[in-house]
Amino acid sequence: MRVLLVEDEEKLAALVARGLTEHGGIVDAVGTGRQALASARGGEYDVMLLDVMLPDLDGFEVCRRLRAARVWTPILMLTARTAVVDRIAGLDSGADDYLAKPFAFQELLARMRALARRGPVPRPTELEVGDLRMDPAVRRAWRGSTELSLSTREFALLEALMRRCDQVLTRDQLLALAWGDQHDVISNVVDVYVRYLRAKIDRPFGVNTLHTVRGVGYRLTAETS
Repeated sequence: MRVLLVEDEEKLAALVARGLTEHGGIVDAVGTGRQALASARGGEYDVMLLDVMLPDLDGFEVCRRLRAARVWTPILMLTARTAVVDRIAGLDSGADDYLAKPFAFQELLARMRALARRGPVPRPTELEVGDLRMDPAVRRAWRGSTELSLSTREFALLEALMRRCDQVLTRDQLLALAWGDQHDVISNVVDVYVRYLRAKIDRPFGVNTLHTVRGVGYRLTAETS
């Protein structure tokens, strides 16, 4: 397995590189975001291990630029930033997996093997459901050519629905997806925000794509009836 290791902590980089080499890997190590971009653009790596905190471009920006350049090498982010918002930012920027420091080396190997098995499968950075479009990395959404003005929570709820187009999601599922660890939130807040969303993504355009499934929850479809 050929690996691009992007880590500015020299001792950690040397330790990880040595361990990967002992397990048969071929490792190229760089310490900055710009070096990572230059090295990765050829797409010849099986897996990229990408630290978030780098001295120039952070890992999120490196990931966004690679995906924008249609470089689909599987990316595993390594970072001490373990907050939910950071994990979401990493995945939304185009990363495939996220591993918090400190980590067990055997888990790192297992995650790398899983990513390498997937291979560099091309995938769009934008979500599309009919003429509804979203770019999670820059937090923008459109209905057709009209950009939508969404609050942070409306955006999170819409993203959860778009990622699971045509699936019926319960209120509890939507709470977990859009509100995360905020345990003080009650389930009927979902109903309130669904009304907010409909007023922005459906009614102004004369369509009906966000459906109530009575007694269960909600479903977003591409159909506008």
